[in-house]
Amino acid sequence: MENKARTQKTYDHRLKELVRSTQDITCAVRYGVPRSTARGWLKTTANEVISIDVVQLDAIGLQKEVMRLRARLQKLNALLRVMIAVLKLSGYSLNHERVPVGKHKRQLLRAIDRSRPTLPLRSVLRVIRLSQSRYYAWTRKEQCELDDSPSCPQNMPHQLTPDEVATIEEFVTGDEYRHVPTGTLAILAQRLGKVFASASTWRRLVKVHKWRRTRQRVHPAKPKVGIRAMKSNEIWHIDTSVVRLLDGSKAYLHAVIDNYSRRILSWKVSPTFNPVATAAILLTASKGMADCKPMLLADGGVENFNGAVDELVETGILNRVLAQTEITFSNSMIESWWRVLKHQWLFLNTLDSVKTVETLMGFYVKEHNCRLPHAAFRGQTPDEMYFGKGGDIPETLEALRQKARKERIETNRKRTCRACERPVAIAS
Repeated sequence: MENKARTQKTYDHRLKELVRSTQDITCAVRYGVPRSTARGWLKTTANEVISIDVVQLDAIGLQKEVMRLRARLQKLNALLRVMIAVLKLSGYSLNHERVPVGKHKRQLLRAIDRSRPTLPLRSVLRVIRLSQSRYYAWTRKEQCELDDSPSCPQNMPHQLTPDEVATIEEFVTGDEYRHVPTGTLAILAQRLGKVFASASTWRRLVKVHKWRRTRQRVHPAKPKVGIRAMKSNEIWHIDTSVVRLLDGSKAYLHAVIDNYSRRILSWKVSPTFNPVATAAILLTASKGMADCKPMLLADGGVENFNGAVDELVETGILNRVLAQTEITFSNSMIESWWRVLKHQWLFLNTLDSVKTVETLMGFYVKEHNCRLPHAAFRGQTPDEMYFGKGGDIPETLEALRQKARKERIETNRKRTCRACERPVAIAS
């Protein structure tokens, strides 16, 4: 009769000891040992084994070392891949960076020497992105690696000595010569017999070493925020600007802006410089005003201080104030508007005549007053601020922003891509 009893498998005691010592069953499962059997080895104690193979008793220790080295090698390979990827993405290269400190050079050379028994020199230099010519320049015998010199003085004997560089630093950073320009300081040092070097060399050293000339001037504090009105027609700004035409002639631009609303109240373009034009645009701007006397900020030009403007001021329509003289604030609001008008609109067109400039300025003034919202007014236009008709616009825009944000979230959540698409079951 055939014996159908299942024979029990036996395993090498060294494999059991390896699992117990490493607490890792994968090394046994890899060779076909059932997981339940390997887990049982972790719970039981080792039995005493008598073997005649005394020479191989250290095999378990060797196997443990192999396992440890394999794990360490995998970690180092993963770390090296990450570091090389970061190095490539950053674009860093020692070929474009100076290493002026001799200690740093020696540390890098020692690290390269330690890696040469394992890796070829060319591979090491390629990884750290150091050219072979520079490496051999550092390692050749005549290379002295002085910390205070970018290159070897024996190879470049015409460069300045460390004492000369120190003398230049004393001249540049000292209080005695802080009033002397750098170019003059270079010649003065030659007259004194200290350093014989060109002014360009001095400027290069100042830039490389980031030396700062001694400065003790304390500037007066300037207002961070300009003058601000609390209502329309409280403060006006007036100024005149000039643009050059294609034929070489000039067009003179005059404008009045309200401080509170940034609205252009009146403007004019003239082919010649006419001081009377200031009085004309002020009269135009003051039409329809009642029970208010604006403060007019102007600079000290003759277009703002002349007989016609003086007569207008004496009538009591407005109060003229000289900017940065009678008050600390400047006339920057109208000057800022001139800059925007020119660079955002006028200079984008062909300025061939005064009539063209007048047409272009009329278009931009209408856009500025009626259509273009101002960031300082939370979406309101200068006209809406001036006439007080846009009080509900900030709240309306905020509600629309909230609505658009919700719709954006809902739309994006409904969209799918290849990564987040669910697999579709195909009927057989």
